[in-house]
Amino acid sequence: MTDKKRCLALHVAVPDLPQRGANVEVRPLVDGEDVLAEVFTEGPGEDPKYLLLPDGPLTAGAEPHEVRLAEATCTEGCCGALYVTIRRDGDHVIWSEWRNPDENGVDLPEVWFDAQEYQAEVERAVADYSWEWPARTVARLLELDLSKRTDWLAQWGCELGGVSAWLWEPEQINLFLFHPGRSAIRESRPWLQFRMVLDVSSDAPEMQAERLAEQLVAGDPRQVAEVCGGSSAYARQLGYPWPQRRRA
Repeated sequence: MTDKKRCLALHVAVPDLPQRGANVEVRPLVDGEDVLAEVFTEGPGEDPKYLLLPDGPLTAGAEPHEVRLAEATCTEGCCGALYVTIRRDGDHVIWSEWRNPDENGVDLPEVWFDAQEYQAEVERAVADYSWEWPARTVARLLELDLSKRTDWLAQWGCELGGVSAWLWEPEQINLFLFHPGRSAIRESRPWLQFRMVLDVSSDAPEMQAERLAEQLVAGDPRQVAEVCGGSSAYARQLGYPWPQRRRA
């Protein structure tokens, strides 16, 4: 790639074989070339859940901001990640200052895009859910619904961690909660993470998400969820049993 104006395409790649740990990823293509394949093979591109959002990280503004495009499978702290700085300059969007914390330099040049074409592609990718499977759609809609019901979680001292759907578990979704919230982690106070497994049926995803939301807000989610994160010491302090590991 050179510094002349380029064309961006944001491709969502869904693995054909849903093995445990398989990732859905955003693969940025510049003039048809896979940027990640050129310089970063240690792990997948970021999940669409984090990159393809309305007014999300790929949206360009006058103020430069750094975006992580990929992370090593073993975590960034182990084998690195790929970052790019995005900014808008008049009629152009510029990707520059490529960075991998695990390397001294990344061999990619500054890339210029037509601003209108760039924004149109970002908006297209954000609005395109054709790649989703039913459970993924239910998870997305349910998380959107629950994120608006902050009073429900606040009354039980909880914060929504997220709702996930994994390729290797096509008939269920996983809802995660933090108690009392993420701030406790930052402040070194006792905290726990709860996980709730919810079944997905063949009903329309919109109907399922609405039904599940109504069922969840009817009571205390901690009574039907299981502790999956934190520590045994924190569990004792907060009054919850710590899950026992099964012996092999």
